Amino acid sequence: MNGGAPDPDWAGGTVSERADCVLCPNPSPMTLDGTNTWVLGEPGSDAVVVLDPGPLDEGHLQTVLEHVAGTGRRVALTLLTHGHLDHAESADRFHALTGAPVRAFGRGHDDVRPGEVIEVDGLEIVAVPTPGHTSDSYSFVLPAENALLTGDTVLGRGTTVVAWPDGNLEAYLDSLHRIETLTGAREVTTMLPGHGPFVSDAAATVSFYLRHRAERLDQVRAAVESGLHAAHEVVERVYADVPRSVWPAAELSVQAQLQYLREHPTD
Repeated sequence: MNGGAPDPDWAGGTVSERADCVLCPNPSPMTLDGTNTWVLGEPGSDAVVVLDPGPLDEGHLQTVLEHVAGTGRRVALTLLTHGHLDHAESADRFHALTGAPVRAFGRGHDDVRPGEVIEVDGLEIVAVPTPGHTSDSYSFVLPAENALLTGDTVLGRGTTVVAWPDGNLEAYLDSLHRIETLTGAREVTTMLPGHGPFVSDAAATVSFYLRHRAERLDQVRAAVESGLHAAHEVVERVYADVPRSVWPAAELSVQAQLQYLREHPTD
């Protein structure tokens, strides 16, 4: 679950030869250090992909554009990992500023398709459906770097919320197993998350996420068996170890876990 103070060691910047992060100045208990806007481009290319331009913050958008201009390139495509405002609110405005198309899952004729290989001036990006945090969540593999852009599916610090009722725990667990398969095949070794720092060990991180979800589900099951049924009561018992500022988000995850337990009573 998100929460805690910003990480003074994470301010964005160049992560690899194909990926730069422009950190949006919107830190909060739910966004950690702020939203990571990723600028992606093949070395020597003339065009970049911008992933998750962030909230409607004109200063941030100008910073992103200045960063791209500083590389001597142009924005050819905007991708969205999901529709939450801290990632996607500025998409229409960014389109107006750049003229570049915006693509995501669930946006009409620009829908991203599962397994689609998106090619922009030599850069290859593979679309991987990872619903669960939200129903429209996608992650994107950079095959040349064995890196996965995860949006809010996996964070650079802490764990994420299953944003019930749009979010779904069963779908989220399936998505984590999908990522685990990619890490097991060494197709993904690092992660570029939507919030928090670069993840250098993707396999260890997804294993931690799966263990954490199993432990939380066991805790929720035990709370229900003890007679607690209201989500806020379960939060007080199970999420006592996280800051109260994120308890409203924790309640969404609890609702998702309660739904999962109703649908899978013997798991």
